Amino acid sequence: MVTPKEVKGYTERDSVKRRANSKLEVDISRAEMYIVNYTHNDFADEDKYPAIPAPVKTAVLLLAESYAASAAEPVEHGGNYKSGSIDDYSFTVAETSNMIGNLELASLLDEYIIEKQKSGITMKMRKL
Repeated sequence: MVTPKEVKGYTERDSVKRRANSKLEVDISRAEMYIVNYTHNDFADEDKYPAIPAPVKTAVLLLAESYAASAAEPVEHGGNYKSGSIDDYSFTVAETSNMIGNLELASLLDEYIIEKQKSGITMKMRKL
């Protein structure tokens, strides 16, 4: 769907531009798997999808860049941690953010969601 060259061409983050292509390929693969799991759609039906739809490709690009940035930046900046103390108790917490929610991928992908078939027996009842 997306190549490391496309991710590097899209991003403005130096950490992503410097990331090795082999690592970007893993980030792209993770993004593709997330989208397949989110939509329950592998886009393999060539009659329905002769080419990957542009919104799906955009979602892969955004998510792959986000994965690459989150993997590279904590290493460069020593991690993203908060420390504090309460009386005699001190703590350090890794700060995380919901990067996927912040990307607003739903607007790009909701059109392509395939509802999962429910397993089991479905009964319809009517009043006599």
